[in-house]
Amino acid sequence: MKQIHRLLLSLLSGILLSFPWLGLPGWVLFVAFVPLLILDNYFLKYKTTFPVASFWGYTFLTFLVWNIASSWWMAKVSVSGVGTAMVLNAFVMSLVWWAAHSIRRNHSSRLGYIALVVFWISLEYFQFNWDIEWPCLQLGSGLAWHVEIIQWYEYTGTFGGTFWILALNILAFRLALTIRQKQYNRVYRINLVIFLILLVVPLFFSMVMYSSYKEAANPKTIAIVQPNVDPYGEQFDMDAETDKLENFLRLAGEVTTDETDIIVGPETVFENQWYWNEDSFKTNGFLQRINVFQNKFKKAETVFGVSSFKVYPNKEKATITARNKDGVIYDRFNTALYLNREGQTQVYHKTKLVSGVEKTPFLRHLPFAKDFVIDLGGAYGTLGQQKEASNFTLEGGTRVAPVICFESVFGAYVTEYVKKGAELIVIITNDGWWKNSRGYKQHLLFSQLRAIETRRSIARAANTGTSCFINQRGDVIQPTAWWKEAAIKGTVNANNELTFYVKHGDYLGRGAVFISVLLVLFFLVKRFK
Repeated sequence: MKQIHRLLLSLLSGILLSFPWLGLPGWVLFVAFVPLLILDNYFLKYKTTFPVASFWGYTFLTFLVWNIASSWWMAKVSVSGVGTAMVLNAFVMSLVWWAAHSIRRNHSSRLGYIALVVFWISLEYFQFNWDIEWPCLQLGSGLAWHVEIIQWYEYTGTFGGTFWILALNILAFRLALTIRQKQYNRVYRINLVIFLILLVVPLFFSMVMYSSYKEAANPKTIAIVQPNVDPYGEQFDMDAETDKLENFLRLAGEVTTDETDIIVGPETVFENQWYWNEDSFKTNGFLQRINVFQNKFKKAETVFGVSSFKVYPNKEKATITARNKDGVIYDRFNTALYLNREGQTQVYHKTKLVSGVEKTPFLRHLPFAKDFVIDLGGAYGTLGQQKEASNFTLEGGTRVAPVICFESVFGAYVTEYVKKGAELIVIITNDGWWKNSRGYKQHLLFSQLRAIETRRSIARAANTGTSCFINQRGDVIQPTAWWKEAAIKGTVNANNELTFYVKHGDYLGRGAVFISVLLVLFFLVKRFK
């Protein structure tokens, strides 16, 4: 095989992997790794000619293409920061394939394929759980375009999709190899049967679940406001913030009625932190105006996002993320606020912060680095955060999960709200940062996945992008247009049943990590002997 052919195979896998993130069919992922597996097999066949590092270079090219083609829109915030993250992510992904290829070279093909699956799922698990999260390219999430074929995610979460995709790719490659060699033997027939079962059974099971799923009637009427404020041209003085308030109330007034239970505004409806001191919410003029508005209606309560701050009396009381400005020690938060009819508030601080934009990675170990977050591409600096998810409890007793922007990517984290009693999910976001790119469209897909995993209806309020309702099957209802101010109203059903995935979380990810550790120990012992 000539080098140009090897490069084309590497590029082909990278392009095919990018398809779902570019709006093309997600089922392409079932064969996207086949060109790379052909390369893996070629370098295994000629292992005496090529060193093991030769294969690594081609895998790095594959994953670099995938990262750039799928996530280029993130660079609208920071070219250097996001570009560095893409290169590092491609490097780590390539190491997984290099490790599995090495095992195939030195041990057995079957063990190498097992290692590839568990190492890859382990990598995805770490990408959700360490301090430089990069979970947006999880394979299982790539099937979000087709909610009718992934209803079983309520049992496995998106890690089940990752396993499905990897297994089908390996089987498809093995079938293609035997067909090319015209070896229609017993092994071929077994692989064909396993491939068909693994492909058809989940599809059939999901289709049946999708067509037969019925939501229990527990209606809540919700009004969603999409203000459509340009985050790049936004003003933050009192006049500008007052204009935002007037616009928010005007739009809400178009769809709020006496039947409305919740009015939902997006993330950071109000951006100037200095108007949102958490110790003086009771006297906050903006909140008083919103309370007067919502009390014009019989039941309405409001959930929306602000940038807020909290002052600490001294350094001993402050957190590691606290700032010091002219002797005032304080934390700034990306905050979701709930306002009831008596003017009382409940507060949730965003927990899952964006690395390099809203937080400095490994800050607890490198506290001196918190002032350098903007150098990594940040727009806000290091923010304060909650330690865990918490719900809003409405006056009628319904518990609502306030999920802020990036947090909707984390399936296991969203289940923490549901375990604590959340019957509805409200996602507030500001997708205007990504302009008219794939960004806001991809972000919506994660919300659909969360609806399926938890079987919770979702009200999604975006500053701009797509505001909508999502039912418990993951279907998008009443999506708004891009870059248009809008207000919509609808009725969704609350639910208090817990899915298997909610109860057990990312058990597939944890299991893969456990098996990976056992494999590594096995190989170390064997090498030592």
